[in-house]
Amino acid sequence: MIETLFLPGATGDAAFWKPVAVRAAWEGTFFSWPGLGSQPASADVNSIDDLVGLVADRMREPVAIVAQSMGGYIALKLALAFPHLVRTLVLCVTSGGVPVADLGGEDWRPDYFGAFPDAARWIADPVADLSDRLPSVRAPTLLLWGDADPISPVAVGERLARLLPNSRLCILPGAGHDLAQTHAATVADEIRRHLIATS
Repeated sequence: MIETLFLPGATGDAAFWKPVAVRAAWEGTFFSWPGLGSQPASADVNSIDDLVGLVADRMREPVAIVAQSMGGYIALKLALAFPHLVRTLVLCVTSGGVPVADLGGEDWRPDYFGAFPDAARWIADPVADLSDRLPSVRAPTLLLWGDADPISPVAVGERLARLLPNSRLCILPGAGHDLAQTHAATVADEIRRHLIATS
């Protein structure tokens, strides 16, 4: 069984995916993001690209990546940079490097910095649009979305499903941006099935 890397969103909390992993009976490596949410800062981490490097440094053999929100952008950057190492992906309510605002997504930044006033400001910097590059991602990809998510609405998942050639979109009725917590059992079942089938 290949190693599974669990990437949180902008809260940066390594514990984010643990309830789902426990329900799915799936072990792995749980990353935290220095300087984001309530996580201690690191002088070596000052950008999204530094977070990409943080994960890349741990990738010596093929991996599966399970990622939430902003973590999904990191996962796709890794899949593009290391296609031979990223075997399979699970992307949960991510921006995925597509123009979320154009697809109806609300600005998450005011609420985020209200909740985490000491978080690194670089997390709000614009990220590159990966749309033109995503069709080259061949890793089997499960897209998990809630139909009540104002931050990354279903239109984002639908766009990614069209761009990623080996993807499947699963929409959870009534779920919002925190569906990994509110719908943990369903999310765990979907992830476990996908990882067993593809990793």
